[in-house]
Amino acid sequence: MIALNAPDLEAIAQGPRAAFLSDDASEILHFALQSLDGGYGAALVTLVEIRGGAARAIGAQMAVREDGLYCGFVSGGCTEAAVAAEAVIALQQGMDRNLRLGEGSPFFDIVLPCGGGITLAIHIIRAATVLRDVLAALQRRMPVRLRYHAGAQKLAFTPGEGASGWEGDCFVSAFHPKPRLFIGGTPMETGAVARVAAASGYEVIVVERRRPISPDQLDPDTAVAILYHDIDKELPFLVCALASPAFYIGALGSRRTHEKRCAALRQLGYGEPELARIKAPIGIFDKAKDSNSLALSIVADVARSRLQHH
Repeated sequence: MIALNAPDLEAIAQGPRAAFLSDDASEILHFALQSLDGGYGAALVTLVEIRGGAARAIGAQMAVREDGLYCGFVSGGCTEAAVAAEAVIALQQGMDRNLRLGEGSPFFDIVLPCGGGITLAIHIIRAATVLRDVLAALQRRMPVRLRYHAGAQKLAFTPGEGASGWEGDCFVSAFHPKPRLFIGGTPMETGAVARVAAASGYEVIVVERRRPISPDQLDPDTAVAILYHDIDKELPFLVCALASPAFYIGALGSRRTHEKRCAALRQLGYGEPELARIKAPIGIFDKAKDSNSLALSIVADVARSRLQHH
């Protein structure tokens, strides 16, 4: 049982306010864990139902501290302060609760711009262990799930893949490791892609040609961008990527270059299913001629593939 400090009445009087802006699941859970470790009560707010349109996907979350500090998003930013206020009340009462906003909600003064409605589950976190388990698993790049049983007002840690949603009378929140992008190629292109990817929240690893990677470095939450202008140089990188479960493999070059690439890979014994994994020309548009446009094209294509993958 965690001993909680008395609420900061002056802070509560100021009203809920964002501790920082983020929709990164790991950062939200870490804020909740930090709150508990600091002696504060904390609640986890989860988007468990969408009626009509919504700004966030099912399973989106917020973490709320008992003094009103919060992080995360369950809408487009229009309701988060009001949600945090409801979470503070739940913490004061010591009971989990559901909150309906928008369509079908009793709060007529809270209108969602999308015109739909959402239901939020506010759970008072009573033990930090489950959060530690999730964050430790994500640090090891393992997918995990949090199972919330509303009747028992309890969270349970479950390793493994899955999607966020209802399973019987439990709501399951799925978490995946931070997306990772391996980049190999000439300095100008790799530098531009690395900057855009890092700004988009990806963990970026630039591969040096003299230090080859191995397939076990590439997990299902990893993408590979191969930006050499020489097929002979890129072949070792491609062979490694094709032996891995990476969700995206892209290679620079024209369609004619890709035909030569595929011919070289066929000589190495690769068949059409393996060759079909390679996105070439790389990116969402194949006419990018400068490094900055190429970087935007590649990172957007990787992001699209990740959404489809999950």
